[in-house]
Amino acid sequence: MNNQEPILDDKKYNKLIVVLSIVIPIVVAVLFGIKIPNVEPLSFLPPIYATINGLTAVILILAFFAIKKKNIVLHENLMTTAVWCSVAFLVMYVAYHMTSDSTKFGGEGAIKYFYYFILLTHIVLSIAVIPFVLITYVRAITNNFEKHKKIAKITFPLWLYVAITGVIVYIMISPYYI
Repeated sequence: MNNQEPILDDKKYNKLIVVLSIVIPIVVAVLFGIKIPNVEPLSFLPPIYATINGLTAVILILAFFAIKKKNIVLHENLMTTAVWCSVAFLVMYVAYHMTSDSTKFGGEGAIKYFYYFILLTHIVLSIAVIPFVLITYVRAITNNFEKHKKIAKITFPLWLYVAITGVIVYIMISPYYI
């Protein structure tokens, strides 16, 4: 992503973005429902993927400050790292759920409603953020920086919310893991 290159056509990526934005949630949902028989549960993964969510949030914040200071190379590297962290999270999350039963939240009263609100918004926005991340990233790699800046103002808070609420969900559910 060199700032000196001319703007490349980002439209050629639109079909891929649409396909990935639909296929990723469907594949995750399908795989979430598949249990691999006779496999030891990967019970060590939740704290790892929760940590990756936390790391993603920190990276996003650092990338925000890097671009505010006009440190484009650092911003690019941090954002690429954030994307790869999200991919790693997703792979581990699916692997865990393919080998383990879902954990039920055991809290009662107001905390239960808070948990389910955070969980529901986290899930919905984790699906909704996929096309935003992809479009934002493509606009950067094609040097369409004006459009990149516009959508990044939406993508950043959504992605940050998803990363932070992923950690909150883990912290709240972790006492109930078997």
